[in-house]
Amino acid sequence: MFSPRNTPVSGRRQQGRTTGRKSVSGAAAGLMFSPRRTPMTPRSTSSRVQNHTATETVHYDVMPFGSALPVKVMEALTMADADDPISVNVNESGWAWMVCGERLIIWKICQTAVAKLSVCKELQLPSSEYTYTAGLVALTSATPLEAAAVQSISVLAVAAEGRARFWPSLAHEGTYTECDVNLGDLCNFVVALRGGSFVLSSVKNQLLRVRADSSGKLQYRALQQGQGMLSGIGRRVSSLFGILSPPADDVLHSVLWVEGTSCLYSLTSSTVSKWEVDDSTEHQLYSWDTSKALTESIVDSIWGSESNYEELKEGANVTYLDMKFSQLGLVVLAAAWHTSDTPCLAYFCLVTLQESGGTICDQFNVEVTKYSCPFQSEEDLQATHFVLPDPPGTTALLYNKGMVSACSTGTSRAALPDEKISFNSPGDIIHGGGCCANLPVFFSQNSGLIAVVGRESASILPETMEDSLCSSLAAAPEISAMETPTRSELIAQEDKTKLLKTAFLQFCRKDLVGAQTLTDDLFPADGDGEEGAELDSIVVQIDLELVDDYPASDPRWAESVPGETVGFPLTSLIILHQLEDKMKAHCCFMDFLLQVGLLDRLSQVTVRSYPMATRLLLCEHAEKLQAAMVLKNHHNKHAELVNRAINITLQRSNTPVPPSLTAADVFFREVSQISLLFDGLVEEEERILKENPVDSLEWAEAVLTVNTILKDVLQAAGQYRETKAFMYRASENAAAEPEYIPWTASGGVGGVRTIISHQHEIILHSVYPHADSELRSVLCEQLVALLDIYLGGFVAQLSSLQKQGPLGTQQERYDTLEMEYSQRRSELLSPLLELGQYQWVAALAEKYCDFDILVQMCEQTDNQSRLQHYVAKFADQNFDDFLFRWYMEKGKRGKLLSQAAVQHQQLASFLQSHQHLSWVHLIYMNDYQNAHRTLYSQANKETRYFVKKKTLLALSKLTALASDLPQDKLSKQVDDIVEQERFLLHQETLPRRLLEEKQQNPDTMPLLSAQNLIELYICDDNRQANEYDFKKALDLLQYIDEDDSVDIDSLKCEIFSKALRRDDWSSADGNDDPLEAAKDSIFVKILLKLIQEGVPLQTYLPDVKELLEQDELSTLKSKPYFEFVLRANYEHYLQAQM
Repeated sequence: MFSPRNTPVSGRRQQGRTTGRKSVSGAAAGLMFSPRRTPMTPRSTSSRVQNHTATETVHYDVMPFGSALPVKVMEALTMADADDPISVNVNESGWAWMVCGERLIIWKICQTAVAKLSVCKELQLPSSEYTYTAGLVALTSATPLEAAAVQSISVLAVAAEGRARFWPSLAHEGTYTECDVNLGDLCNFVVALRGGSFVLSSVKNQLLRVRADSSGKLQYRALQQGQGMLSGIGRRVSSLFGILSPPADDVLHSVLWVEGTSCLYSLTSSTVSKWEVDDSTEHQLYSWDTSKALTESIVDSIWGSESNYEELKEGANVTYLDMKFSQLGLVVLAAAWHTSDTPCLAYFCLVTLQESGGTICDQFNVEVTKYSCPFQSEEDLQATHFVLPDPPGTTALLYNKGMVSACSTGTSRAALPDEKISFNSPGDIIHGGGCCANLPVFFSQNSGLIAVVGRESASILPETMEDSLCSSLAAAPEISAMETPTRSELIAQEDKTKLLKTAFLQFCRKDLVGAQTLTDDLFPADGDGEEGAELDSIVVQIDLELVDDYPASDPRWAESVPGETVGFPLTSLIILHQLEDKMKAHCCFMDFLLQVGLLDRLSQVTVRSYPMATRLLLCEHAEKLQAAMVLKNHHNKHAELVNRAINITLQRSNTPVPPSLTAADVFFREVSQISLLFDGLVEEEERILKENPVDSLEWAEAVLTVNTILKDVLQAAGQYRETKAFMYRASENAAAEPEYIPWTASGGVGGVRTIISHQHEIILHSVYPHADSELRSVLCEQLVALLDIYLGGFVAQLSSLQKQGPLGTQQERYDTLEMEYSQRRSELLSPLLELGQYQWVAALAEKYCDFDILVQMCEQTDNQSRLQHYVAKFADQNFDDFLFRWYMEKGKRGKLLSQAAVQHQQLASFLQSHQHLSWVHLIYMNDYQNAHRTLYSQANKETRYFVKKKTLLALSKLTALASDLPQDKLSKQVDDIVEQERFLLHQETLPRRLLEEKQQNPDTMPLLSAQNLIELYICDDNRQANEYDFKKALDLLQYIDEDDSVDIDSLKCEIFSKALRRDDWSSADGNDDPLEAAKDSIFVKILLKLIQEGVPLQTYLPDVKELLEQDELSTLKSKPYFEFVLRANYEHYLQAQM
């Protein structure tokens, strides 16, 4: 009954969830209640049995509370028939009231033995067709109820139909006013607020605020909904501000008034709402949706580890029962059941919600209590309520007519064990309850008011460990606070270990003062650094002894326990229970370290050759305990496979197995070495795959089973780490911690990373090719779960480095690790992508932000809508920029420039550094002016390729003409472009044969300078050069910059010299006319073209003497007639232009 499911803790959020035996959290019983500890005075005036009629209890005492019941109460109980409904409410103010039929009896609970001093009044309730409950009655006064005089107390009672009766003064039972209140449904709660007002609520969540005017007449109005100016707006918009409109079928389960904060809370089937209330108005702060996050978490906590959880959760049912407020947050009682369960049980959960930033935090604690009952109907479940003494608010007491169940809320780690107290004596029944004097008080039919009080002598350690712990310390000297060595004395580390164990035992027995004193003497706060390192070592040693302890009380282990062992022998004979008790002991030890102030003083130790924060090593111990429990469950299911793996593991470590024990006994004892089994599992798996045919059942089952074991064991460890992180958190002022490498991310031989990598290879290379489609689907699902663990380890490492603040010297380590992470991520996911397992690839690539894999997947499947989804989803991580760069690197320019309109702005920003493409996007956006500027800039920067520069200039001119540039600027820009194009024309018109001679392709040739072009036009290779070629060479002189350090006059002489050499002057003799002899020469034709263009030859032509001195003409100068002809033509054409 008390163990709904022995499942590993399941969590998708930062919640501390525990189930069944696994819950060890809570507050120490000695801190639970704070009333007087002397027995309460027994009632002497009642004829009823004054001793409680509950079953025997282990950790709690059921004691009479207060003085004897008033006579009116006793008479009402005596006269009531067995089936008459009776309801009682115990108020924290010390007032109680009982509804019996239409009788309302209100009395002050007296803490003295003199019952006649108490106040008791009987009021007549208005007639009703429905049964009254104490929840339909409320008391209020202008002063605190605890000290209010009876005359100043007002009472409001409301029938379910809405008939309200108000007594202005409890002292005058016959003076009251009545009115009918229209709630639109049956009234289910009446709650007193500040200022003498009340809140009435209906089953369908209609809330009214009621107060009496000066004449005593009741006035009421609807409770204000929304936040001032936001009230009245639609559900979709108002939800943005945390205010949800209730659905039509919403059912109200609880209304709670918190006096200390002047706040009102309501709990419905879909929301938790909060109002801030003053004397006349109220202001709704939020309305938090429970339908998804909370309901899903409850279902996950109960059934989350079931193999068919995805199917189960669809049919799971959750209902809310009650709500209370504590210093730790709002605590909600919920019940869950699944009709397909056999038997169908209702599991009760306590959910602690914390408020932050004006709403409920996303992180909350779900605690599955050990109390469950057969499911009959939801109506029966609604009869279960709870009380929550606060402080400390860590132990709740669930109750219904037949029992009280003490349950931890899961918000502390050192509570008394959960315990159910049955009230099964003949005629006995629980009529109601509440908190009074910070004690849980209940009203029993047979015993009246009773309090359930934790026994101070009970230890918070598991019952099976208490005696063993004492015996394990028998070797240690008797230590008291008076005998503790002084701080100046040196104590051996072995002795310090024993003394710290002694302090731990004192803490477990709730001797906090003794534990603190002993701890302070052992490790003074002003100790040196060496003492700090010693503390880390001792704490780790004690915790390791807890998790690796020998079950000495198991007779089979009697000869195998080392004689010198001073540990914590476990008495359970069942391995699983031993593991659970070790977990409880570990949690107690963690709470001890926290309470005595040692947890924040822990530093670091060396583990697996790397430094690690001590608190994280303690967490690792607990993770391995959790993993061992899951592994033990698999051992029960797959005994042959796991036993073979255990034998392989023990043989490798040379660990003997005594005849009286099994290999499993030996292996599961040393929990800290649990990961050594993984290598043995994989080795056994490979043996089975090798020895069995691929179409055999054994062949497939081997890999599926090993995958399942690895996945479940490692996930259990990871879930513990996530959900219990608050237990191992560092203090705010803690020094920077070393890089955190979880054991689930360890490398090297036998490391978890190595195992998962090997399993990845086995699955994809040895198994997947031979598997059918169904087996492939299961294999991929399992592999993805393993890869999730693998990659999660890298994330944990990187996060730990980031938490150290500015990386500084760690930057190189971070960069190296991030590169390794990216490389391994790609290596692991790429094979799945190649196999077309897009669903699983997407799941991991999305979680671990492998953008390259995501883009590849979308490209392979041509799924642009999914790609746009990623652009939006990862907008804050610059996915669009990555996508653009990916397209650039892959040469997919068309895809890059055809992005959706919503990405145009991001694409424009990206293309700013890629101007060779940005102009296309600008033209697409009709931004011709910026397109022109970009193209013009690109054209001016282009110095390598002729065709590219020519194209850029042409496009620049076109975009300029299409732009809205002012006319003067446009003309200037176009003229400049035309001038550049004129220069390029000289290269474009180079003779084809010359280019072939020079082995130049016109489409790929480089951009040539003016000097290069001149040299080409006048070179000897240009065998067919004519006057046009030499004229172009002369024209190119104007494009030579002064900065080029070129002697233009010398170059001009060279051009004319080359032109003169092109003609054969040897055929002329002295009798010819010099003008007639030279009229067909290239030189003369050049002169004629210059004259035609209006070039002044007088200044343009080089001096004839300078020309004749050119080396090019050395052979011609030997012919006297040549000089004569040259001078004659010079003279003729110069005079002709004058």
